Amino acid sequence: MPAQQQHIAQQSPQPTSHQTSHQTWTTERIALLKRHFEAGLSCRQIAAEIGVSRNAVIGKLTRLNLTRDKKIKAPPRKAAAAAAAAKGRGGGPVPRFRAQLIRVLSSEPEPSTADAPIHNGHTCSLYELSKEKCRWPISTPGADDFCFCGNPPVDGLPYCPGHTRLAYRVTAR
Repeated sequence: MPAQQQHIAQQSPQPTSHQTSHQTWTTERIALLKRHFEAGLSCRQIAAEIGVSRNAVIGKLTRLNLTRDKKIKAPPRKAAAAAAAAKGRGGGPVPRFRAQLIRVLSSEPEPSTADAPIHNGHTCSLYELSKEKCRWPISTPGADDFCFCGNPPVDGLPYCPGHTRLAYRVTAR
């Protein structure tokens, strides 16, 4: 470095990190934060008013130990499900579907081996497929011999009893 540049570099003080960074939480911002928090504004609204991020507001509220009284409210969906259960209705399609599967699987006699073949005498193509035919794919899609089972399905399910047994395995809890 030439002597003149070295002399200038020595004369100008180097800024410290404290001088270059601005303080995020000034006393004015903290006062605004507390005021807005007491007024009931959300963290997002407080952040927009103060000019900081929502996460900064959440972090500062946590460090200041400012909390709101939590009134425990069930979300609308859970409240509706609880009301339906109180009236005696089912909890929705999932329990009904599970009960139907258990009924189908328990009514069918258990095959002697796990690999018991399923009779596929009614195979059909994609164009022939309907709700009245088992939708279990046979072979590899795109292959010349690709088709669907086509046997009559169990009511409300996409597969015949044999393929239902394969698709939905009921395990003991």
